[in-house]
Amino acid sequence: MICNNSPSDERKISIVVACRNERKHIHAFTKSLLAQDLLGFDWELIIADGKSEDGTREFLSEFARGNSRITVIENSFRIVATGLNAAIQAARGEIILRMDTHSEYAPDYVKKCVETLETGDACNVGGPARTKAEGLCSRAIQAAYHSRFSSGGARFHDEHYSGYVDTVPYGCWRKETLIRVGLFDEQLVRNQDDELNLRLIRAGGKIWQSADIVSWYHPRTTLSSLFRQYFQYGFWKVLVIRKHRLPASWRHLIPGAFALLNLLLFLAVVTTSVSGAWFGLEITATAWATLLLSYALACLVSAIFSAGRYGWQLLPYLPATFAVFHISYGLGFLAGLIYWPFGRPRRPQLSNLFEGDTR
Repeated sequence: MICNNSPSDERKISIVVACRNERKHIHAFTKSLLAQDLLGFDWELIIADGKSEDGTREFLSEFARGNSRITVIENSFRIVATGLNAAIQAARGEIILRMDTHSEYAPDYVKKCVETLETGDACNVGGPARTKAEGLCSRAIQAAYHSRFSSGGARFHDEHYSGYVDTVPYGCWRKETLIRVGLFDEQLVRNQDDELNLRLIRAGGKIWQSADIVSWYHPRTTLSSLFRQYFQYGFWKVLVIRKHRLPASWRHLIPGAFALLNLLLFLAVVTTSVSGAWFGLEITATAWATLLLSYALACLVSAIFSAGRYGWQLLPYLPATFAVFHISYGLGFLAGLIYWPFGRPRRPQLSNLFEGDTR
């Protein structure tokens, strides 16, 4: 796939957003949106609202009133992929730039995205996943999020990295590129952006991350919400792998393998204990204890490094935070391995079960 990134005179861009029940973040998002340097662009904003029930839709209606550049449409299926696709199909711009209501953006975010797209050879461009957190738990999630121990070395977690990557947050594309690659897969409640980027790369396209493109994502504020988020990531990642017959990166398999190994050792301990095979029980119990102690030590060492960077007051929270990242994703992956060989994604019933929020 060769992307035509030569700049045009008109520079028509469409900013697309999918959201649902974002009352906590919508004010900060629209504030950073209105602060964008859009001089020289013929722009529009299309927001697909997934039947919000917390006042988000009313806020958006008021936000769009009297501004012909802003359009709010209904996303009746209430998931990200359907909302983004509806917004893209309604877009009049030749460049599509995705934003997310869980994030805030530097004033030159749109300008930098478009300039990077027009001056390079990539079909999709974006910036690293910087974070902005408030409160001890959210800051612990932030610190763990940027650790290689949690991310497996994913480049988009590195806020200083510029170069070719396998995915970027949000994205900026030519509309014709999205049409050719097939838009977002509407079967996916989660991982729809990673899957689109996987298709783009396998079609011969490139993805570029620039550290000059600046935005800040608001991480979860509780470990329970983090658990739900990453359980869903693991669950839906299985469907992506089944679709493409190969993972985008082998790091996606490690949490599932870790969860499976723990489950097998647990079952081995129970079986040998019930059967009275004391020698086998000693072996399996020792193996399981060694695995758990080794993991706990890895969590502690990683927590010390992260606390040194983000604040020592986070140290008591970090080992549990690392564990939630890994275990929730791993259990979700195992659940997906069990479910997807027999189940089929159905809209909107299945999406109601696993939608969480729109990110």
